[in-house]
Amino acid sequence: MKTVICGLWHVHAEGYYKTAAQYTDVIGVYEPNEAWRKAFCEKYGVKEFATFEELLASGADAAIVSTSTDTHTEVICRLAAAGMDVFTEKVLALTSAECDKIAAAVAENGVKFVISMPHKYAGWIRAMKKIVDSGELGKLNFFRFRNAHNGSTGNWLPRHFYDARECGGGAMIDLGAHGMYLADWFCGMPETAKSVFTLACTNPETAEKNTDRVEDNAVTVMQYADGCIAINETGFVSVGFPMTLEIGGENGCIVGNGSTVTKTVGRNAPVEVAFEETLPMPIEQFCTGNILEGCGMEEANHLTRLMEMAYAGTV
Repeated sequence: MKTVICGLWHVHAEGYYKTAAQYTDVIGVYEPNEAWRKAFCEKYGVKEFATFEELLASGADAAIVSTSTDTHTEVICRLAAAGMDVFTEKVLALTSAECDKIAAAVAENGVKFVISMPHKYAGWIRAMKKIVDSGELGKLNFFRFRNAHNGSTGNWLPRHFYDARECGGGAMIDLGAHGMYLADWFCGMPETAKSVFTLACTNPETAEKNTDRVEDNAVTVMQYADGCIAINETGFVSVGFPMTLEIGGENGCIVGNGSTVTKTVGRNAPVEVAFEETLPMPIEQFCTGNILEGCGMEEANHLTRLMEMAYAGTV
């Protein structure tokens, strides 16, 4: 399969290139920022496309999209119209209407589509999903996911990750995307959402980057028709917090942190649960053609809708 890299904006673009180069023939890279593009292509010895039109005319079978989020709709629709299968970084788009436009373009042109939702394929989270799906915990009533790093306080996130127009927001729409798609996977779509977003970093070098004052510390609480509550916590200002997933039901609970998964049912003592097999990440699925359930258009649409709810519900 001949692939192209469309955009180097996202911090994961280099990793996507490395995976694509392992499994496919990467025939070129397009990035509108000439300095980024030339440095990348020189580093990896790959052809550069000076314009998006050159990429579209390249004859590639598939494209890996890591442009800024605000450009996804135009970029993906044009790639689909050119007959290219599409892998995209999350989130798919900034509005549900844009997602619908992308979905129509993908369907009309009969191309494959994959979005990056990697935590669904991690062995420890798959073990928790298996327990939930077994019904052992009973009716679910609680979900909490925490995923945070020190990208702001450590001043290692790039300047453009604080651009409200390009990103659509701050920590929640970036790192918080993982908690949103996991909440959807475990609990479904909520009825309402309320969020608290703050700007907590006092690092002057980061403040100079974050002129749009997007949030770096964020929590969204989601309410379900059946009484379940889901909490998604994220941020760019934390060190040492393990990625944590907690799920409770009427009969028990499970707690996982990437190192262990512990299950408690009824009045029984907690027991450690073996991990399931870790499956290939979505980018590998896309590049090999072995695409699994869970990273398609419906899931992409749900993620954008959850972000719309989270940002509309700030208090």
